[in-house]
Amino acid sequence: MARNVFRDLQRKVQQAASPQEMEDLYRDCCKELAARFLRKVMKRTPVGKGSFEVKRDKDGTVKKYQRGKKKGQVKLKRLTNGGTLRRGWTAKTYEEAKDGSAPDIATALDGMQVAHKGKTYEIRITNVVPYASFVELGHRQEPGRFVPVLGKRLKNGWVEGQFMMKISSEELAAQVPAILRKRFQSWLEGRLDQ
Repeated sequence: MARNVFRDLQRKVQQAASPQEMEDLYRDCCKELAARFLRKVMKRTPVGKGSFEVKRDKDGTVKKYQRGKKKGQVKLKRLTNGGTLRRGWTAKTYEEAKDGSAPDIATALDGMQVAHKGKTYEIRITNVVPYASFVELGHRQEPGRFVPVLGKRLKNGWVEGQFMMKISSEELAAQVPAILRKRFQSWLEGRLDQ
């Protein structure tokens, strides 16, 4: 009797492990890990305030708030939203990231291809924003130079990197074995219950 149970189990495992089903499982696992990575890295990516201009009357005088908490402060008109760098993780072009039309993580992953090379599967995740590497790794700057966008002079010669990608990948690498073990176990249980 025990032999029959083990033969049935062996037959089910062999049937469940068809090459195409295993390929689909590997690709699904790769996409799940990519989604988890994107969630982590986007959460860590800093968001700027955007750019503004001063509102003016028809005669050119600066508009100010008349009431409330901001009474007496200059009114500003938003020109661009912040978050271009964050949206750059899922956007296909810089313009898409800049204007806010970047897709969400699930939609972006649907458009990404899983490459299979030998025994490895990979998804290429990039940030399309040109200055992403400078925010990630840090950059030099000229102390004392006036930056109109910031409205002030630079003070330090080096700006530390945020390391949002490095930290996220290291954090995910520690979690990968448990994630894959759980995913494979549930997949195998689903196949053996049939």
